[in-house]
Amino acid sequence: MANRDRLSALDTSFLHLESGGAHMHVASVLIFGGEPPAYEELLSAIESALPLVPRYRQKLAEVPLGQGRPVWIDDPHFNLRYHVRHSALPAPGSSEQLRLIAARLFSQRLDRNKPLWELNLVEGLEDGPDGPRFAAITKTHHALVDGVSGVDLISVLFDASPEGSPAPVVAGGWVPRPEPTSAQLLADAVLERSTVPAEAARGVRALTRRPRRAAQRMGERLVGIGAMAWAGMRPAPASPFNVPIGPHRRYAWVDAEVAEFKAIKDALGGTLNDVVLAAVTLALGRFLRRRGEPTEDLVLKAMVPVSVRADAERGALGNRVSAVYAPLPVGITDPRTVFETVHEAMRGLKESGQAVGAEALLSLADFAPPTIMSQAARLQSRQRFFNVVVTNVPGPQLPLYLLGRELQSIYPVVPLALNTALGIAIMSYNGRLAFGLLGDYDAMGDLDDLAADLDAAIAELARTAGVRRAARRATAPRRRAAAAPTG
Repeated sequence: MANRDRLSALDTSFLHLESGGAHMHVASVLIFGGEPPAYEELLSAIESALPLVPRYRQKLAEVPLGQGRPVWIDDPHFNLRYHVRHSALPAPGSSEQLRLIAARLFSQRLDRNKPLWELNLVEGLEDGPDGPRFAAITKTHHALVDGVSGVDLISVLFDASPEGSPAPVVAGGWVPRPEPTSAQLLADAVLERSTVPAEAARGVRALTRRPRRAAQRMGERLVGIGAMAWAGMRPAPASPFNVPIGPHRRYAWVDAEVAEFKAIKDALGGTLNDVVLAAVTLALGRFLRRRGEPTEDLVLKAMVPVSVRADAERGALGNRVSAVYAPLPVGITDPRTVFETVHEAMRGLKESGQAVGAEALLSLADFAPPTIMSQAARLQSRQRFFNVVVTNVPGPQLPLYLLGRELQSIYPVVPLALNTALGIAIMSYNGRLAFGLLGDYDAMGDLDDLAADLDAAIAELARTAGVRRAARRATAPRRRAAAAPTG
């Protein structure tokens, strides 16, 4: 069994975190302009693209007795029609109804016995300003691919022009490799474990060839680990967002413009991410006060995932993500003060090297026995290190096309961990900035109010910066967030 087929420690932790009501799939709602493609046409396009993403025809195999991390193996019973679904919205096919079906799909865990992804073609969406529209809802397990690796099924299906590009030519049909037996899986894991010390020694020898750079890098990592440890020693404050969650979800989104956020950050003197975090801070403060929660001097902690994938690794499978813990001063109501406080805090986090420290711990985790990693992941899921997840993923700033239909909007989803009832994902695409809000069904019954608060917070920051807001879009949040329990 090739070593590259074994899950990394980080990817394995996403499997361990998937317990109770937590589902560890990343997802998105994609809205396209034009008439929807025929189901068979979409199937054909996906089948042509699968050779470019071989992991999408593989499933997980567990090592007996927990003696190694799971491995990816070909699924001999792979059925594309199982993974590509076909749905239709009831009339009138509103955006709220689309969010309703999305919430239901996000509430369902991916089957561990099959390749860990699904795509749902959704027809019946009401026309937009430019005519007919349809949607696609995607789900991919976090262990399969992370949000910034640039390698997933959807990305290889997209074209940069309506004319498209020729389908990849692959000699012969796909023939799955034989499934390994339990004995083979166990033997491979034991053999690999016995070679780890040699691999570690090889890495040490490589470091000694460049001692000055090695010492500098080691120092950076030690400082970063110290920063991570200090951040972890200070638990997040109690909040309504940190409660036990169930399996069901609510989903809402908010639209904005990249140009608007750039104008705000230029006027106030910071980064686009500072504007994003300031808007989230103002929205959460408004939301908590409406609920009657005390916010004076309250500073929530956001876990902000960051990519540590080197340019040379872009396109490689597996997760290379780290995180920093960003303070959200929700007790402050003045938009300018919130922005300045967030900006200074984020600059301090960059200087502290938290992300470098997290990357160092991530690489060390690959040497930890699987049983220890499992317990560590479960322990982390029950600790209150952060109140909410806020992830900001930059997307392409040019139009993309699926089978000649233009992609109009991308609404992202970040999964909820145990005891974390709210996740906020942000993605930019072709001049637009979309906020996707995923909430626990029971804890976030007023998720629609939070979406409205976020829209109002963006307007507050724009007024403070003297920036005129763009015209409101038809997909702006409505008064009721889509929500649906599974049957």
